[in-house]
Amino acid sequence: MLVKKIAILASGSGSNAENIARYFKGHPTIQVALIASNKADAYVLKRAEQLSIEGLAFSKSDLQSGKLLEELQKRAIDWVILAGFLLQIPPHLIAAFPERMLNIHPALLPAYGGKGMYGHHVHAAVKAAGESHTGITIHLVNAAYDEGKILFQAGVALSPEDSVETIAEKVHALEYRFFPEVIERQLLGTTASDET
Repeated sequence: MLVKKIAILASGSGSNAENIARYFKGHPTIQVALIASNKADAYVLKRAEQLSIEGLAFSKSDLQSGKLLEELQKRAIDWVILAGFLLQIPPHLIAAFPERMLNIHPALLPAYGGKGMYGHHVHAAVKAAGESHTGITIHLVNAAYDEGKILFQAGVALSPEDSVETIAEKVHALEYRFFPEVIERQLLGTTASDET
């Protein structure tokens, strides 16, 4: 049975990366083979070590020059998953993984997307706008921030009492629940349906 190898790219703590890795632990056909970060001191690399998964630190120039792509190819990576990865993906890397690179965004795109819209910034903007709902979007990666083909969305109701922190908690719960499942469906070729 052919095993599909995933590389997860993350820039920070990496709770989503760990959640994904635990979901696929012992999976018959999907393996998290690499967890890589553009920050050498990112906690996600400590998580990789604790999970006995290879960790890799790389620089922005490694990303731009093709060195990261070489590292992925050396390990025969099939899919790239962005889980809290903050740098823009260069065209050569997207071309190397056509429709095999997924990102999760902590809002219902196309709202609250684009450069600089990540994590706390998104939740603060949602709160400031007085939104009644927010959610997550899982999409294919293209050359523009948060503009790739949307594969899945899940929403959650908000109340005026919600703080930026409680909005973040609600969104994290959606991420942990759905991101591994959607990755699995994409890799196995089954379809995902939105949850509202």
